[in-house]
Amino acid sequence: MIPISEKYVNPFTDFGFKKLFGEEPNKDLLIDFLNSLIPDQTIKNLTYHRVDRQGLTPDFRKPIFDLYCENEEGEKFIVEIQKVKQNYFKDRSLFYSTFPIQEQAVAGVTWDFKLKAVYFIGILDFVFDDKDKDKAIVTEVKLLDTKSNKVFYDKLTFIYLQIPNFNKTEMELETHFEKWLFVFRYLQKLQERPKVLQEKVFEKLFKIAEIAKFDYAKRMDYEEEINAFRDMKNSVDTALDDGIEIGKVKGSNKRALEIAKEMILENEPVDKIIKYTKLTKLQIENLIIELKSSK
Repeated sequence: MIPISEKYVNPFTDFGFKKLFGEEPNKDLLIDFLNSLIPDQTIKNLTYHRVDRQGLTPDFRKPIFDLYCENEEGEKFIVEIQKVKQNYFKDRSLFYSTFPIQEQAVAGVTWDFKLKAVYFIGILDFVFDDKDKDKAIVTEVKLLDTKSNKVFYDKLTFIYLQIPNFNKTEMELETHFEKWLFVFRYLQKLQERPKVLQEKVFEKLFKIAEIAKFDYAKRMDYEEEINAFRDMKNSVDTALDDGIEIGKVKGSNKRALEIAKEMILENEPVDKIIKYTKLTKLQIENLIIELKSSK
């Protein structure tokens, strides 16, 4: 059950994030957030695209984005949330960015290779192990000339928000962007909309985020995801307590395989199992066959 103390949805859950930012009637929230995050952008409209992308071959790893959209200029935006620390999140973000680049290839005609800009935005509920003394909240990465330290290519941008590094109180908020950071950090802990968040965009967000206003089906979907996340987190915490380094377990992701088996037995969809365990579709399909044959 969802604790009674939780009035608003957790934006770091897949359900919560897509409820707030991934539905067509609410895309003004996403537009407002992106415009505050990227000062040189003035996005007027966004078009949502399918979040599951096809690989180069049938057995090629298939990425599933949290959000994938395009502005009126044809520029691409991948927006990912990550609740649980992932050792190779930077690698994952680079891998994901290759798909909206390749999709721009023009087939059947002479093509000059001109590309539209691609932005990868990672909203993280953890911090990188970079020994970063200044505890950066926003890290923006572009391709640089290492000698001149100038931007070599400005059409590929990675922006990482390390939300735990944001510690301002309600009364200390100075900019619109800081208000968004405050929302990501504290929304699920609040009991009412803070007075400082009076703009219409936040008024709308808090109305959408109120769990009590969900219909029965949506509430059950959210509760199911919260329970699955807690089970996964408990499994990861137990593994760490036992001295197991996640991702280097003998037998290739032993803990992830155990979690996947539990989710299969609960009839969870394959896409959801991939998201929570980071296993491949082929690994999960083999597990399903194994479990069916053992019955």
